[in-house]
Amino acid sequence: MPDTGISELVRNWIDGWVVSRGGSDPIEEPWGWTIVVGQAQHVARHVLPRPVESDVRKIAAATSAPGTWLKLFVEDEAVLPWVGPGWRLDAPAFLMTCHLSPGRPEVPAGYTLTSWSRGGVTRALVRTLDGHFCARGQIAHTGAHAVVDQVETAAEHRRKGLGALVLRTLQNTAYQAGATTGVLVGSREGQALYTSLGWTTRSPMASLWYEPSPTAQ
Repeated sequence: MPDTGISELVRNWIDGWVVSRGGSDPIEEPWGWTIVVGQAQHVARHVLPRPVESDVRKIAAATSAPGTWLKLFVEDEAVLPWVGPGWRLDAPAFLMTCHLSPGRPEVPAGYTLTSWSRGGVTRALVRTLDGHFCARGQIAHTGAHAVVDQVETAAEHRRKGLGALVLRTLQNTAYQAGATTGVLVGSREGQALYTSLGWTTRSPMASLWYEPSPTAQ
């Protein structure tokens, strides 16, 4: 079950996510927040830290725009019965946190690491010596909290410590900027990496998007 501070943690994640992705300021709702994202496949998202069946049913029933997402901080199985046709379930995800500390990891032989900051977001990029993409990630600084986002490693370069290199680089940057707590939402695969690096799982997150079949539109 989510801990008692889940609403505050989710808000911290949202504040960093909108900086990282360039979303709108969160719009306060009785059940959580709405964010306008403005992409064809991700028009907007409704975020419910403590979803209640009646609220989810109302939101789902009132949704007609494809590319609308629901982010619900409970297990997938709990919310699937609450939404109707046209709602698709994304892979399981998990809200995680860690205490930030300093430390500059070593770059493995055969790779280069580049990092830069702009607009409150720091990005880290790992490439081969001849410039081929290997891994990346970014982190948004929002005061005492820093939100890790879009960490990925190319398939042919996995299990070489590059994901850990990216994450530790981002964490160190955020620590140097004054943040004390890291927040992220990761996939099940990412959860294993983050746990090994000292992150703690705070809540599952069910993620659904609206994509009705052509005949239903």
